[in-house]
Amino acid sequence: MAERLTRQGHQVVIIDRELPSLGSTVASTAMLLWEIDRPLFELAQLYGFEKAVRCYRASHHAAQGLLSLVAHHGIACQMRSRLSLYLAVDDSPKLVQDEYALRDRTDLPSRYLDHASLLKRFRIARAGALLSRDAADADPVLLTHGLLDISVQRGARVLKANAVAFDSAAQSVTVGLESGLSIESRHVVLATGYVVPDIVKLTARPASSWAIATRRQPGNLWPEQALIWEASRNYHYARTTADGRIILGGEDDHALIEPEARNDATPAKVAALKDYLKALWPQASDRVDFTWSGAFDTTHDGLPLIGAVPGCKNIFAAFGYGGNGITFSFLAAELLAALLAGGSSPLLDDLAIDRDIAG
Repeated sequence: MAERLTRQGHQVVIIDRELPSLGSTVASTAMLLWEIDRPLFELAQLYGFEKAVRCYRASHHAAQGLLSLVAHHGIACQMRSRLSLYLAVDDSPKLVQDEYALRDRTDLPSRYLDHASLLKRFRIARAGALLSRDAADADPVLLTHGLLDISVQRGARVLKANAVAFDSAAQSVTVGLESGLSIESRHVVLATGYVVPDIVKLTARPASSWAIATRRQPGNLWPEQALIWEASRNYHYARTTADGRIILGGEDDHALIEPEARNDATPAKVAALKDYLKALWPQASDRVDFTWSGAFDTTHDGLPLIGAVPGCKNIFAAFGYGGNGITFSFLAAELLAALLAGGSSPLLDDLAIDRDIAG
């Protein structure tokens, strides 16, 4: 948001109660997919084909835009263009075939691989998969600091503070800080992740997720190092790193939210992830150098929450919940920058905070 708004000529103050990148950013596995947690065929069932395709195309455009932005500025964040593999989870390829049937009616860059083709090209034994272009991976901390540095060079100011109150009754918005000071601004954008101010009423669902990173094994990775995820609501996902590690995540749990309970569950979750890695890619070493977990929120339809905060004049939100947070954050920046410039988009209705969320 800061990069986009400073590029547009706005004076920007960034308020962060943490040091930048030390919130959920540092726990991100940074699989930059344009494919949304809810498959296209499910979104079409919920909202109709036109809206579902519009959301998917917007996400695809955002993934491409983020790659271009990083390349344009030469941000050193290990950003790599990747293929993505959307794997069938059982003996039947029906779900990925249903998904491909709908994507085939659009210009989305996906194609279907049957069992034999998948095994031959990627040496992964599943009933089938969708192979898609235009995904990416990156180091999320380096990406964050790269974008922040650009914003600061353009005049943005970073303030370590905790925003605790918002008053939008006047022409400008007053943001009250925990210190007792306040900031007055023409517009406020809430890009606060999972810490949501009281003025925003959401129905997101919290969950915990776990991840592991193996030792470096650059000679022992699957072909083309595609991003891997599954045709399942609670899917596992995997990617490689620039230094040859395998990052594997998943084992999501909606019951274990509190940090102590999440930490107590970590040994069993890590063991399950190691077992899954052996099943997915038997050649891999399962020696794990790093393990971590974190809480995150999802929406029922898998789409982000972007746009005006209801009942709060000149306050906007950029909440990229779910598995596409970084991609959705780029989309939010584009949509809100256009909105502040007097533009509009049907996506602002599709992704509105107070929309009727199906699911």
